[in-house]
Amino acid sequence: MFGTSGVRGRFGEEITAGLALSIGRALVADGADRVVIGRDPRTTGPLLADALAAGIRECGGEVTDVGMASTPTIARSVAWAGADAGVSITASHNPPTDNGIKLWTPSGMAFDADRRARITELVERETFEPAAWDAVGDRESFEGAIDRHAAAIAAAVDPVDGLRVLVDIGNGAGGVTVRALRSIGCTVETLNEGPDGRFPARPSEPTAENCTTLAAAVAATDADLGIAHDGDADRMMAVDKTGSFVPGDALLALFARDVADAGDQVAMPVNTSLAVEDALAAIDASVVRTRVGDVYVAEAAREDGVVFGGEPSGAWIWPAATLCPDGPFAAAQLAAFVDRMGSLADAVGTIEQYPIRRESHETTAKAAVMETVADRLTAEYDSVSTIDGVRVETDDGWFLVRASGTEPIVRVTAEARTDDRADELAAVGRSYVTTAIEAEG
Repeated sequence: MFGTSGVRGRFGEEITAGLALSIGRALVADGADRVVIGRDPRTTGPLLADALAAGIRECGGEVTDVGMASTPTIARSVAWAGADAGVSITASHNPPTDNGIKLWTPSGMAFDADRRARITELVERETFEPAAWDAVGDRESFEGAIDRHAAAIAAAVDPVDGLRVLVDIGNGAGGVTVRALRSIGCTVETLNEGPDGRFPARPSEPTAENCTTLAAAVAATDADLGIAHDGDADRMMAVDKTGSFVPGDALLALFARDVADAGDQVAMPVNTSLAVEDALAAIDASVVRTRVGDVYVAEAAREDGVVFGGEPSGAWIWPAATLCPDGPFAAAQLAAFVDRMGSLADAVGTIEQYPIRRESHETTAKAAVMETVADRLTAEYDSVSTIDGVRVETDDGWFLVRASGTEPIVRVTAEARTDDRADELAAVGRSYVTTAIEAEG
């Protein structure tokens, strides 16, 4: 039922009011007496919130409702409200036809694998105990959660001196970023500020292709920095003052190098660029590789010695602040960084950019294909990781074979310090995949 970012899918098919009702019941059956709920602006959010709240209250649980807010606001509110769990009703960067349910602990971390499995079992068994008619739970509003989030960011980030920032909220729930940036001294203008769950201005995911309007606007003005969020603002990507979109690997390297000292570790998924590892090696820090998905990065980030975690897709975690990917907090941290450094473009220029190759291979037997590929690669290579797909390290690069979690596809990613070597490693990975697909017919 759960993927790497909660339950997510097309509304009316994978995601229904009935499912939300069952998850609400399951949370109480699993021991949650009080649950914080909130949602992004998607048109199906209010009815899913109502169904979820009904399931919680029917079983005697109390509901604290944040309303429409960013996912990190909701995740932080679990502890603020003294609750046992939190729920974001969001499909994050997915299209407006989709919605989803993501579950949070008081630490700000998403539910781990064990707790997701318990909720799944409870939903599938459908053995819930309704409360007596006079013991159903209440539903109350959490007033001021967004203001509290903005204040927490401002208290944790160094003030800046008049930095001009253009924020593309993408018609999502990231308006808290504007408040936080203004609180630390930024001059802020916005694009696509009005919440609209149809995401009419641009697709929700803040990729380079989807942020061309922001890039052009930053380049045409005197803005020092551009910020872009997805629908629920757990992701944050950036544009430098020249209007260039900053690659996620470069942004991860900059954040990591800014936080880490010698001996520290930074958590990142298996598909992250060598550039990050090289940037950390230069300061005698190191990396911890995780499965793809912010929950896995968060699990690693809570360990001693890990000072930062991130995914190149735009999820950034400062464990000293919260274990939730917090796009507004990341925006403020980046603004403070640019204020100190003077130019994001110059800072990006200090990060090596290596050639990377990505390709996809369709197969209806991806599990069998991955088993065959894993067996062969672990037998034939010395440095192999199987924590998420199969990643092979070489002296001058790496390649990763990994099955998609949602599509009938096996992906090959390869990176090296030269174009020719990246091509060679991609060809090696491809050969193992195509041979396994042919063997499966």
